[in-house]
Amino acid sequence: MKIFDLSGRVAIVTGGNGGIGLGMAKGLAQAGATVVVAGRDAAKNAASIAGIQALGCKASAIAVDVLQEESCRALISSTVKLHGRLDIMVNNAGMSIRKQPQDFAAAEWHRVLDSNLTSAFLCSQAAYPEMKKAGAGKMINIGSMMSIFGASFATAYAASKGGMVQMTKAMATAWAKDNIQVNAILPGWIDTALTQRARQEVPTLHDSVLKRTPAGRWGTPDDFAGIAVFLAAAASDYVTGAAITVDGGYSVQG
Repeated sequence: MKIFDLSGRVAIVTGGNGGIGLGMAKGLAQAGATVVVAGRDAAKNAASIAGIQALGCKASAIAVDVLQEESCRALISSTVKLHGRLDIMVNNAGMSIRKQPQDFAAAEWHRVLDSNLTSAFLCSQAAYPEMKKAGAGKMINIGSMMSIFGASFATAYAASKGGMVQMTKAMATAWAKDNIQVNAILPGWIDTALTQRARQEVPTLHDSVLKRTPAGRWGTPDDFAGIAVFLAAAASDYVTGAAITVDGGYSVQG
């Protein structure tokens, strides 16, 4: 359908070289977008774009340190220089440190907040002028179930992802006049390298997730291809400031 066609569009996906980010990057590419995979690991970047190109799609990689404002701005300028435009910004880069709140060092707290939330702010701020100039744009921020739930081992992560939702709403309000839609995706428990480590650190996690999830399984990165395309395409032109769960029904259970 034309309203889901991303032909001619250019998308950046931070942290697009693995996990949920790669799942979204593949979806966007298969819908016709040229995808820029942005990450620090050059080998992972190369492997991810090779996989996307093997699908017959267009992709390139740009190294970025999303903790640095100048690197975020360079990512945008390099993308525009390479591909002529920027239509879609997916803020997916993130990490977690699992500790009880009393055990966090201040430096650990700041590392999680900066990696997950400040990075998304910096990339969005850098992308805004290009989208305003073009007269349209789509920003997609990746939150989490921890945006709405609490967990004793995820204090900093939950704070960052809760902040992601409120930042999304504020940006959506500020930039609606520029025809830029800003939305958030809230993943549930997805089988990625991040959650594989979580299952090692929290032995009861696997069984508790399956018990609560009506779909009866962990999500996969490929489960995010469709929602990414929807939020990047004309199909969502009247959707902004939303936080959409992709969790197999986890959040609807009492």
